[in-house]
Order: sequence, then structure tokens, then C-alpha cells
Amino acid sequence: MGKTALLEYLAGRVGGWQVARTVGVESEMELAHAGLHQLCAPLLGHLERLPVPQRDALAVVFGRSAGRAPDRFLVGLATLTLVAEVAEDQPLVCLVEDAQWLDQASAQVLGFVARRLLAERVALVAAARPGAGDDVLAGLPDLPDCGLGDRDARALLLGNVYGPLDAAVCEQIVAESHGNPLALLELPRTWNISWLAGGFRLPASQPVAGRIEQSYARRLGLLPAETRLLVLAAAAEPLGDLVLFHGAAAALGVDLAAVSPAVDAGLLRGGGEFAHPLVRSAAYRSAAAEDRQRMHRALAAATDAGADPEPQSTEVRGRERVTTPLPPAGPS
Repeated sequence: MGKTALLEYLAGRVGGWQVARTVGVESEMELAHAGLHQLCAPLLGHLERLPVPQRDALAVVFGRSAGRAPDRFLVGLATLTLVAEVAEDQPLVCLVEDAQWLDQASAQVLGFVARRLLAERVALVAAARPGAGDDVLAGLPDLPDCGLGDRDARALLLGNVYGPLDAAVCEQIVAESHGNPLALLELPRTWNISWLAGGFRLPASQPVAGRIEQSYARRLGLLPAETRLLVLAAAAEPLGDLVLFHGAAAALGVDLAAVSPAVDAGLLRGGGEFAHPLVRSAAYRSAAAEDRQRMHRALAAATDAGADPEPQSTEVRGRERVTTPLPPAGPS
């Protein structure tokens, strides 16, 4: 959604400030104080300025000395004192990326610090993924990143696709991106020119944001078999044609009510729209070859060849947007 770009913009605007960073890592969520250690490691030269109990607490937490696990309040207080001491010499900004993946101990300490920053020359800014990070640093001032509006999203997409782009495919990408600039830039890169021009197929090999896609694939794997078939139908039919989607479901003999688990899991929205573009590619790539073939046969059976005899293509030429009829699709 542009969280990293916003943090980088902020870092570039604080000339003369010291910048400390930490990044939440999903694989380190079970390691207490992992995120806090990453943030504070460059600041530990000021550790000797802290009162002895606070200094000892951080020394134990960060493995600089042996001892019993310190009280959590004392760790929070020590971190607050540390950043305040650093800021006495130079204003400090603490940037937290992917806060939704912070370990619980680090998130608790950073929340403690953020709620007690008053006159100190310290700023703490955390970026978290919408939905996943709602409980991180709860109760603090927030700035929702709502993404680009449709007009700006369309301009960004068309400004970065060179060649024919089917108008319906364009609108589908804009709708499914939900204003996410990265999705608008990356999703078309997984499609070759003929797919963008006609919208009849999806790529099966080029990876985009592989880790996130694998996460979606795992969530899809937990759905009932009939639900997965309907999600695959939506993935294999990239124009979002509800009539064709319903026809494919009928050809498969699957009740449309079976889509509900995918909606409940946050993978699909009403009308067969994907919650994130990577859900579509994950659904298609993770499906067995025989299921993909079965799905394309169902879509073919449901297709009315006379319904749209002249699909349209939008081509970017310089700054102009030119719409022209596409030639009939050849065999695939």
C-alpha cells in the first residue's frame, strides 16, 4: 500500500536527526524483544547513562549480561530513558516497518514508550499492514493509508504498461488493486502482452511477492473443495464477468453458496472480486493441472461467443490512450 515509501519519505525529511529502524519479521514473532533489539542496537553506546536498574534490565534482555528476566515495566522504562538520552544529543526518529509482525514483547515496549513521549525530541512512526496490524500500538494516533483513488490508480497503471491493454482487464486490475501502488505496478508484470490485450489467460510461472502468495495459497488450501473450485473459476476468468462465473459454476455442478467460506476467510469479496491481486495468482498457480483444465472447459462451455464479438483494447502511446478493436483470439 506504499507504507515503505512513506517511511522512506519521512526519513528523507528529517535532516539532522538520527534515524533508528526496526522491521517486523514473521519468522521472529516468537523471539521476545527481537524487534526491540534491532531498533536499539545502534543506540546502546548511551546505555551507561541509564540508572543502574534500567541499564541492567536492557543488558539482560539483549544478552549483554546474565541474570533473571527483568520486569517488563522496567524494560519499557529503560527503553524510554535510552531514546530520551540519545535525543539529548541529537533528535531521534524511530521507524518501525511491518509492525504487524513484531514480537509481542517488542510491540508492548514500543507502545509503552510511544504513550509516554512528551517533551522529548523523539518521534516514533510505525507502519502496519491494514487488518493484520490493527492491534499493534493500539490507541495511538494513526493515519490510515487508503491507497490511490480509481483515477490515480488508472493513471499509474496506464503509465507503466507499454502496449495493448484490454479496457476490461484494465478496470479489473484497478478494482482488485484497491489503490495499492505496488499491486498496480507488479501485477501486470506477471502477464505477457497477449494476456493483457485479451484477458483470456493468466500467467502460470512468473512469481510476484512469493512469500505473500504462498501465504494465500496455504489459506486457500484450508477451504472446502467446492469453494476452491469457485475461487479457481474467479481466477481463471479475469474480467469479473458474473454471468460467465455463474455459468461456469453451473457447468461444474457447484452451488454458488459454496463461495461463502472464501468470503468469510477474507480472500474474496462479494461478486467474486479478490481481496488482493495475489489471491488470484495464488489460486491459479496452486491448483492442480487437471482442475485448471476442468475449469477452462467449464468457462468455455459457459461462454457466449456472440455476447462480445469485438473486445476492446486500450493502448498507451506516449501520453495518449487509444482504444481499438482486438483481433479474434487464436487457439491456446
